[in-house]
This record gives sequence, C-alpha cells and structure tokens, in this order.
Amino acid sequence: MSTDNTSNNKRIAKNTLMLYMRTMLTMAITLFTSRVILQVLGVDDYGIYNVVGGFVAMFGIVSGALTSSISRFLTFELGKGDTSRLNKIFCTSLNIQICISLLIVLLGELIGLWFLNYKMNIPPERLLAANWVLHCSLIAFAINLISIPFNAAIIANERMSTFAYVSILEVSCKLLIVYMLYLSPIDKLISYAILMVCVSLVVQSVYAIYCKRYFPECTYHRYFDKSLIKQMTGFAGWTFFTNGAMLFNTQGINILINIFFGVSVNAARGIATQVEAAVMRFVNDFTTAINPQITKSYAAGDLAAMNKLTCRGSKFAAFLFLCLGLPLIFETPFILKLWLTVVPEHTVWMFRLSVVGTLMTLLGNTGYTVCMATGRIRNYVLIITSIGCLVFPLTWIVYYFGAPVEATYIIYIIVYIAVDLVRLWIMKWLTGFPPIMFIREVFGRLLLVLPFCVILPIISICVLKAGILRLIITILVTETSTLASIYFLGLDVPEKNYVNTLIKKTINKFHK
Repeated sequence: MSTDNTSNNKRIAKNTLMLYMRTMLTMAITLFTSRVILQVLGVDDYGIYNVVGGFVAMFGIVSGALTSSISRFLTFELGKGDTSRLNKIFCTSLNIQICISLLIVLLGELIGLWFLNYKMNIPPERLLAANWVLHCSLIAFAINLISIPFNAAIIANERMSTFAYVSILEVSCKLLIVYMLYLSPIDKLISYAILMVCVSLVVQSVYAIYCKRYFPECTYHRYFDKSLIKQMTGFAGWTFFTNGAMLFNTQGINILINIFFGVSVNAARGIATQVEAAVMRFVNDFTTAINPQITKSYAAGDLAAMNKLTCRGSKFAAFLFLCLGLPLIFETPFILKLWLTVVPEHTVWMFRLSVVGTLMTLLGNTGYTVCMATGRIRNYVLIITSIGCLVFPLTWIVYYFGAPVEATYIIYIIVYIAVDLVRLWIMKWLTGFPPIMFIREVFGRLLLVLPFCVILPIISICVLKAGILRLIITILVTETSTLASIYFLGLDVPEKNYVNTLIKKTINKFHK
C-alpha cells in the first residue's frame, strides 16, 4: 500500500507539474492577447463579444454535465480495472455528444437570434457583428462539445502532459490571431469570431488524433446500448442541474449586467473574468491531477485514501491560490493599468471580489469529485443547486433596487460559503466522510495561515508609492510571508517532512 501511495503521489506531482507548465504559458499569452484584443476591438466591441459569447456559453450546462458524466464513467472503470466497458462507454458518449451538439446549434440559432436582436442591449450599428459572433460561438461550442469524450479520456488516463503540449499550439494560434486582426480588411469583431472558430477546430482535432493513436478505447465504431445511454444520460441529467446553478451565476449575471449597466460594464467584467480564470486554471491543474485518484480510490474501496486526498487536495489548492491571488489583490490597480493602459470602470473591485469568490468555489472541488464518484447524486444535486441558484435572483433583486454592479460578487461569496458547508454533510451521508476532518484540516488551516499572509504586504503598500518598485517588493513580501505561514502553520508533520526531503534533495543536486 505504501508503494502504491508513493507511486500515486509521484504521478500526481508529475501531472501537476506538466499542467502548471501548460497554464503558465497559456496565462502569459492570454494576458498579452487580451490587452491587444481590447485595444483592437475597443471597449464596446469587447463587451459585445463577452456578453454574446457568454449567451452561447449558457448552453455549456449541457456540455459540463456530460463532461462530468463521461469522466466519471471512464475513470471509474479504469479504477475497477474493467477495460472491456471502456470502448463501449467512449462510443456511447460520442454518439450522445453529436446528437446534443446538433440540438444546441438548432436551439441557439432559433432562440439566440431572437434574444440577441430583440432583448439584449446592443448598439444598433453593431447588431450585424453581434450576429456573426453568435453564429461563430455556436460553431465553436459544437466543436468543443463533440471533443469532450477525447479530453475526458486524456484526464482519466492521467496523460496531463498532452494538455501541456497542445497548449503550445493553442497559444501560438492565438498569437497569430492578434497579428491577423491588424491585417484583416473586414470588421475586426467579425474577424475575431471567425478566427476563434478556426483555433477550436485545430486544437480539438489534435486531441482526437492523439486519443485515437494512444488509447485503444477511443476507436469509434457504431455501438448502441440503451441501458448504458440511459445510465450515462441519467447521471448527466442530474449534473445538468448542478451546472445550471453555475450558469446563472456566470452567464446569467453577464446578461443582468448588460440589461442594467450596458456593454461597457460587460467589458469590465470580461477583463476581470479573464484574469480570474487564468489564476483559477493554474490552481485547477492541481485538482485536475488529483481528481482521478479520488475517483479510483473510491472505486477500489479505499475510503481512507480518498478522505486524505480530498482534504489535501482542497488545502493545497487553497494555499496555491493564496500565492497567486494575494499579490494580484494587493496591486490590482497598478497591474491593470500596466497591463491594459486604459482600465474600464468597475474592473478593479470586480476582480478583487471575484478572486475571493473563486476561492470559495475552489474549496469544494474535491468534495464535488467525491460525490460524483458515488454515482448517487440526485439528493446532492437537488440540495446544492437549490442553494447555489440563489445568486441569480438575489442579484436581480439588488440591481432592481439600485445596488452597484459589484454587489453580485458579495452575494456569490456568501452563498458559496453556505454551499461548501452543506456539501460536507452530504459527503458524510454518501461515503461516511468526516466533516470535522475537512473543517479542521482545510478551513482551520486556511484561517490560521491567512492573517500572517497579509500583514507585511499591507504595510508595504501603505508605506511605498505605487509603481514598479512597490509591485516587486509587494510580490516578494507576499510570497515570502505566505510560504512561511503555509509551512509553519498550514502543514502537518508528515507534510513538513515531505517538504524537507524535497528541499534536501534539491540542495544535494546542486552540490553534486
């Protein structure tokens, strides 16, 4: 068992490292291209792309539900060692995705065109470009939807290095888009929408070719199993409601902001969301690497290992988030000014509050994986979705009575604290997971570490004048105090011993 655990830990560490390399590259290019695209398109067109593309992303509740279903079924069978069903699951999932993608494109063209042209707050002279964005976003969405079984197979087989390599291709294409926008003789917004479709097609084709070559289960052939379709769609159907809460809390809020505040504020939210997503993607790489191990531990009946992975996964993800998020929170105005030159109104506080809200979501990621692993998710979905969906109506109410645009982030934080706590007791009911273990090891350690992470950075900000020097000092002070606090207050004895061993090995390598 010890050897297995060591092997699993090494695999998680290797996969996390590869995903980090991927994300660092992607994040750097994303931040650069976002700045240039904002300058090329302008604030209003950037806001239009964000809100119209977000409307199409509303259909993502379907893809998200199916992704969870496919990943869970593939990973579960790998954990049980049942290879005979893997190809059947893959073929069934691909059949489902093709049917769903055709249905969504049809609904998007019918409902989306009506809503875009008659209900959304779009400047009349930009309606034609907005319609192009809708068409292109639907095509890109369908391409990504059909490719989900391939991506799920990569995650289930823990081949995270593939994502790192393909990301180099993806960001290279996005850099090329920036150059081509300058050269494009047609409308810049229309050009951008078309080029993004091309990127989706190239990237997802590479994933499909890779899976077909390296995973025997990803060879498609005609296969129809009514009971398996019913089982997978039933699981996805319940997951649909969970993702529906996130839908209303993201794209639904985008539409509310558009209705109450206009496209310029949508641009501010789009910028804040991009930076937040880049940081979140970096942290999610850790949970992406650890989630298959949680599911496989449950499938193998090793609940003790599952419990440890659940707590450590959330704790280390939260600590990593502090390392990345705190410097951005402290220096948000200067970083945005340095990055964008022209910062849309409301962006600073939107971003700061979104970082806190993202941390609340992040804390529940491994717990969500535990619940999905059981396959018994009906009550989980009904309870969690009922609470999570409160963000949308509460935001609507406070906006109606004149609250500022930032109020939605405060509502989100409060609601998802409640979601995290309720999820723990559902986990106990489903698997016997001890909630007090999570509260002590995750919430308790995080609350113990946090005060010591912020004292010195706040002092440096109050003493020094805003500028490059203060930015560098703030980052150094924040990372030093955060890492020291995590080591002395956030880690237990075995974790400290493991860190000490890694440090000694690293020092010995340099001395050789």
